[in-house]
Amino acid sequence: MGRLVILGGGESGVGTAILGKQKGFEVFVSDKGEIKENYKKVLEHFEIEWESGEHTEAKILNADVVMKSPGIPDKVPLVKALVEKGVPVISEIEFASKYTDANLIGITGSNGKTTTTMLTHHLLKDGGLNVGMAGNIGDSYAKMVAEQDFDHYVLEISSFQLDGIVDFKPHIAILTNITPDHLDRYEYKFENYIASKFRIAMNQDKNDYLIYDADDEVIQDWLKKHPVQSKLVPFSVKRKLEEGAWLEDKTIKIKLEHKTLEMSEDILALEGQHNVKNTMAASMAAMLVKVRKETIRNSIQSFQGVPHRLEKVLKINHVEYINDSKATNVNATFYALDGIKKPIIWIAGGVDKGNDYSELMSLVREKVKCIICLGTDSSKLIDAFGNVIDLMVETYSMEEAVKVAYKVAERGDAVLLSPACASFDLFKNYEDRGDQFKNAVKNL
Repeated sequence: MGRLVILGGGESGVGTAILGKQKGFEVFVSDKGEIKENYKKVLEHFEIEWESGEHTEAKILNADVVMKSPGIPDKVPLVKALVEKGVPVISEIEFASKYTDANLIGITGSNGKTTTTMLTHHLLKDGGLNVGMAGNIGDSYAKMVAEQDFDHYVLEISSFQLDGIVDFKPHIAILTNITPDHLDRYEYKFENYIASKFRIAMNQDKNDYLIYDADDEVIQDWLKKHPVQSKLVPFSVKRKLEEGAWLEDKTIKIKLEHKTLEMSEDILALEGQHNVKNTMAASMAAMLVKVRKETIRNSIQSFQGVPHRLEKVLKINHVEYINDSKATNVNATFYALDGIKKPIIWIAGGVDKGNDYSELMSLVREKVKCIICLGTDSSKLIDAFGNVIDLMVETYSMEEAVKVAYKVAERGDAVLLSPACASFDLFKNYEDRGDQFKNAVKNL
């Protein structure tokens, strides 16, 4: 089969190593950082050669194919050297998809990916289908392909993973929305990021489906200029559609290939307009794989949502504490501020990915009474909102931020952690940031 080199010894890297070994490749895993102990044990169990703390070029440049972890940018010299040599550098989803005949539902977008992925998986599972969930969420897709035999996969896919595809082709693609994000990886050009997201549909044909947000002008403009081969299935909360999903008199209406489904907005376990859209997208995917209407309605009512996404933590002295640590970009924070109907003490900040805070300005003026900046550099937040908000406080730990919020908050307020930024300055990841927020609230 040849030599498979894997750059990155995390979840996707180790999963790909297991599948590669099973398919007869000579496998080598290389991680410039430290491979976690549990992953080292797995590699040793499967007798896979690995290195940690360095990249030995002689052992990498002789590869026949390279699977690169999504966290490694294309502009790294080692990756450039591989490309110049003509070695294919692909992502885990590209590699794993070659070894399964399962029906693939691929979900991408700037926001709502995780909720839509989990809800779609929930609907299919409740519908009695043999379905796995992987990608950017949970277990490695490659490891699942090696060890399980699912008929369907629901995959959450990032733009970085899509950058590494060649033949990957989901039968159903969902594009939740596109707003500026990760621009540091796309030469600060929004059109490069948009093109990356649309790669999800690049191999689709007339028998496949692209479910997308028809209210998103970025998506609409791109589709006008770059038609796709798949069947277009739009959803909207603003206008009635001929085919697709729309909102009418607080009722979600779906018309799809001569099938119809109606359900009251009130049955949704999740609040907010963005979750109406996530529900529309997931429901249409479920209808396309023949899940019964009654099952879809019942499953939507029982779905509990995603940790760290508008997660209600506690009420203390009539003040609500909400963990929205998963909001790592401005658009996600927009949904959070828009959905809360109380005066807000907003905890924000972290590693800025080229954010433009102007779209939050009207919501901040209307609803936010205090901004607590949390991070090593709050200058951009202060520049954006310093003239609009009377009270802005800089803090350097979650415990300190929550204590300040507790002092400032009054009866009827909401304290919202919705950073609009990545978490890598003070935290391991957004989960760690959200967990620290919940612990700090519980310790008040």
